[in-house]
Amino acid sequence: MENSETLLNNLNEDDSSKYHKLAKVIDFELVEHQLKLYFKQAQIVISFLKTDLFRLTMTPDKKNFNLTTTPAIVAHNNKYKQLEMVVNKKLITIKSSKLKLVINRNRFSLAVYDSENNLIHSDYKNFALGWQQDKVRAWKDLDPKSRFYGLGEKTGWLDKKGRKYEMWNNDTFLPHVTDTDPLYQSIPFLITFTPEHSYGIYFDNSYRSFFDLSSAGQPYYSFWAEGGQLDYYFLNGPDLKKVISSYTNLTGTMPLPPKWALGYHQSRYSYYPQSKVKELAKEFRQRQIPCDAFHFDIHYMDQYKIYTWDQERFPDPAAMISNLQKQGIKAVTIIDPGVKQEPEYELYKTGIENNYFCKYLEGKVFIDKVWPGNCAFPDFTQTKVRNWWAELQKDFVELGVKGIWNDMNEPAVFNQDNTMSEQVIHQNDGQSGSHKKFHNLYALLENMATYQGLKSALKNERPFVLTRAGFAGIQRSAAVWTGDNRSFWEHLKLTMPMLMNLGMSGIPFCGSDVGGFTGNSNGELLTRWIQLGTFMPFFRNHCEIRAINQEPWSFGSKYETIIKKYIELRYQFLTHFYNLFYQASKTGIPVLRPLLMEFTTDKNCQNLSDQFLIGDNLLIAPIYKPDTEQRLVYLPAGEWINYWTEEVLPGKQHIITEAPLEKLPIFVKANSLLPLTEKFNYVGEKKLNYLELNLYLGSKNKQFSYTLYDDDGLSFDYQVKNAYQLSKFSCQNNNSKLIFKQKKIFNNYPQEFKHYKLIFHNLTKSPQTIYINGKQIKDYSYSANKLEVSVPVLINKLVVNF
Repeated sequence: MENSETLLNNLNEDDSSKYHKLAKVIDFELVEHQLKLYFKQAQIVISFLKTDLFRLTMTPDKKNFNLTTTPAIVAHNNKYKQLEMVVNKKLITIKSSKLKLVINRNRFSLAVYDSENNLIHSDYKNFALGWQQDKVRAWKDLDPKSRFYGLGEKTGWLDKKGRKYEMWNNDTFLPHVTDTDPLYQSIPFLITFTPEHSYGIYFDNSYRSFFDLSSAGQPYYSFWAEGGQLDYYFLNGPDLKKVISSYTNLTGTMPLPPKWALGYHQSRYSYYPQSKVKELAKEFRQRQIPCDAFHFDIHYMDQYKIYTWDQERFPDPAAMISNLQKQGIKAVTIIDPGVKQEPEYELYKTGIENNYFCKYLEGKVFIDKVWPGNCAFPDFTQTKVRNWWAELQKDFVELGVKGIWNDMNEPAVFNQDNTMSEQVIHQNDGQSGSHKKFHNLYALLENMATYQGLKSALKNERPFVLTRAGFAGIQRSAAVWTGDNRSFWEHLKLTMPMLMNLGMSGIPFCGSDVGGFTGNSNGELLTRWIQLGTFMPFFRNHCEIRAINQEPWSFGSKYETIIKKYIELRYQFLTHFYNLFYQASKTGIPVLRPLLMEFTTDKNCQNLSDQFLIGDNLLIAPIYKPDTEQRLVYLPAGEWINYWTEEVLPGKQHIITEAPLEKLPIFVKANSLLPLTEKFNYVGEKKLNYLELNLYLGSKNKQFSYTLYDDDGLSFDYQVKNAYQLSKFSCQNNNSKLIFKQKKIFNNYPQEFKHYKLIFHNLTKSPQTIYINGKQIKDYSYSANKLEVSVPVLINKLVVNF
């Protein structure tokens, strides 16, 4: 029997034959911004939120249809109502100003065209949407030219095509290799790229879900979940940046972090006792190696009970943290969600008395083992539990703690399944559901509570939260690191595409454990990883209890000297990083980017996994093999200037660059500006006298600009008092004259810099005269094709005549 919504037993591609499929549209109606489609056994609502963004929700009629979302979606009132509908016997066509949707009425399928009538997306020709018991699934046509990006924290190459991926937060301690899946984060956001057009699909379903990106060579890709509704958002490009910005409009952009969080973090599982921490701080400051944060792992706790201190190991944590603060080091403490089952333990007692913990349907509290032994687990789906958890941050903040590190929050337990039983019921403020639905949301909700609690307790200071697990939208609450990696060269290499795809998945604040968490690092590996870490958004050195020490000085003076140089370089670049984080907080565009994001038509960039950009103009090519002193680097279109040698190189070519141990290959795009600061040991150590504005000129005359953001780097005054400054610098160069201008776009914050030091690189002519604000000056230096001149922060115009 072959009609609408029957089992199509003649299909044997993967397991598609087991699904009921949509066929004929029986009825439909357009109500404001929503097209409602009715089938014999299902219904669909297509909701236009913007002219280039729509949501498709399908539910078999055995389920209750609703348009609620997961907590990943931020509150909005987006409704695009200016739709045109054309109907005939075969097709329903819906048009916005940027998209055209064509729906086959006789056998449902959806095709999406752009405003110029180019096909950009379509359902698979044989079947489009379906369900099998609780599963819901979508199949999409695969353009042979397509590349796939996003999906959050996934191993492998930059391009995700040809594999199947699972969304199920998992504590994965086994060595991560290129096909390890799943890991700790579940971000069901997929970007489909072709040189002509890119689009995104965000699958807003928190059940265990999958993306099969033609793993068996099939002519389609598909995604499905083991429960809930088929609910996805289509985000039109046409370019990658537009897709990512649209996604972060849906799920939220990251808040601007405190500037100190962008510095170097030192961690170990674990630093104890208190005297050891004191010695560690002394070493950093005596060696003058910059550091802004120490992370305290589980051994600071009393019997691993969260929000406690071991009184023998840490007899006076308040004094210790105060001493660290005086040296510019912030304390970040680890917290696990498991609450030790102990009647005398106040947190456990409070949780039991107030019904805060996860339970089975019959009312029994779920108990399983983690570090403290038997533990109960807060049910973060309840508002009252999140409020309670938020309040718990207060005592630690009063001790001086500045950040919380949420770990083991997949949630992880020490049983064969690695996590909570799927029979557990979460209360969800009266809309209860099983752990199958809420597993992937557990860490997201925990981090939301942690962030709000810290924000309240810290008063007017910005919180720092770090998390191992999360779901879409986690960027609103926490930074992310890639979990328990190993001290393998392969893991250093694996870090780069993981961070690039995390950034394209809306998570700009991300990094890996520098040096590797498990196993023993060595001087060369740590040095090369530090060089990579210098340009990772989150920069933390961390290792496990059984590993040998891997502090910056652990492998002798030869390596320490180089490591110190690169940590210092991170701090010199901190103003630039902070500026990029500000941009990310506004647009969602990541700090660390694949080259493809800036060079979308270059085929060499489509799966380039071992190089990346910081912003749009700084190319980083880390060394990820031992005993390597050269490496192949691809330079895309334009001119590139070797950061170390000032050599100017043409783009659109592969080069062999020298890379001895002390040198990380760095290239600056010509016609761009990089702000660098003086050296300092921690954020706020001293007032910085000047900001160095490095202008890298190209051989071709071209105008370029850079907009610099500045605020106090710590408070929320930039939001509540508009206490910030935006300055736009522009530079125009021709054969006879060089003109540099500054314009204050917004000026409601006094800059700490007293003057700018302008350095023009690749300037092949000696200046004849220089005018600043119309007044000729003679205090400048020119040598080795570089012009250096100091100017006041209120400069309007500098003119160099040749």
